[in-house]
Amino acid sequence: MNNIQVNFSIKDLENLTGIKAHTIRIWEKRYNLLQPNRTDTNIRTYSIGSLQKLLNITFLNNNGLKISKIANLGEEEIPIKVRELASRSKVEDHAINAFKMAMINFDQVLFYNTYNNLIENKSFSDIFYTIFLPLLNEIGILWQTDTITPAHEHFLSTHIKQKILLNIERLQSLEPQPNSKTYILYLPDNEIHDIGLLFINYQLRSKGFHTIFLGESVPMQSLSSVLEFFNEITFVSYFTVNPEIDKIPEYIDNFNSLLLEESEHNLMLLGPRLADFDINKLPNKVSIYSSIEELVENF
Repeated sequence: MNNIQVNFSIKDLENLTGIKAHTIRIWEKRYNLLQPNRTDTNIRTYSIGSLQKLLNITFLNNNGLKISKIANLGEEEIPIKVRELASRSKVEDHAINAFKMAMINFDQVLFYNTYNNLIENKSFSDIFYTIFLPLLNEIGILWQTDTITPAHEHFLSTHIKQKILLNIERLQSLEPQPNSKTYILYLPDNEIHDIGLLFINYQLRSKGFHTIFLGESVPMQSLSSVLEFFNEITFVSYFTVNPEIDKIPEYIDNFNSLLLEESEHNLMLLGPRLADFDINKLPNKVSIYSSIEELVENF
């Protein structure tokens, strides 16, 4: 673990572990599981070691150990018990906690060691669906509640992105399926959150489809330049923060008019911005999906 000193409030611990502050206080008082420091105004603060211990306690408790039994374990016994349980129980929870600690400490070695242990027994797709996606969802909430900084979020997302790119690179030399249609993946203007789209690109490539990944913030008008190269295109885009919700209908209508009408092309969309969109108002060649899994099933 890197020697980065970080202090946390009890609210931070609640956000990072999922254990309510009230419960943390009870565990402190009744079982002496944590020893917080106190500010001059008697406010609890917790060290990085306390966070690590609470994540371990949470893992043990979620896997059937009563808190009274955990309290009887010595300081060195708790991580040993976690490793023992993690080897034969739900590995996802343990891995997510390890990735959180890697993020908090900006610890690249811990990130890669955790990933390498996972890839020995899981496919990359399994890791993404069962660990990276839930982790990214949690990280988004932690960032919104000021538990972590944008630097923490960027550290984690960059390392996850590197793993997706590495797996895509391994597929780049494979020839697409004969006569397969082309998927063009892009993000709309001012949209930069590309992890989901990168993973969709990986899934398409792994199934033998021809893909062109255009990436972040692509103006709609510039997409017309690809039309002369391919007869049947499926555009794929991911709306995380853009376009603004009230402008999505106009965006879809313009896209349909400019790129889809009187052609064999179509558009597949997903992302948080589309959660409440009325699918009954979609043009025939536009479809919206509620998750990456659902979209991938429709390839």
